[in-house]
Amino acid sequence: MATSRVSFAHESEASLARIFDFYRIVWQYEPRSFPIAWDERGRPVAFFTPDFYLPEFDLYVELTVAKPALNTRKNRKVRLLHRHHPNVRVKLLTRRDAERLFGRLADAA
Repeated sequence: MATSRVSFAHESEASLARIFDFYRIVWQYEPRSFPIAWDERGRPVAFFTPDFYLPEFDLYVELTVAKPALNTRKNRKVRLLHRHHPNVRVKLLTRRDAERLFGRLADAA
């Protein structure tokens, strides 16, 4: 997918997509949402949508540049994804990972 054709939720996602493009890694942006919680009738009520899917690696990538103290909700979603969809491979890239890839980040909420 071409980076210029996608409207990313955050500049860090666009930066990661440019890295994928540079290394010719095929990617899809938010291609699928996974149910992670259901109501008493079995209807999905909460979903997790990883930022990227890398089909050549069968791997989803979630990027979070929030300060570490604010990652609790994202970590919970990844745990629920693993619990309810154990065959789905997902890698959570944190702010520290992003800073190693892109350099120093401005404060993100």
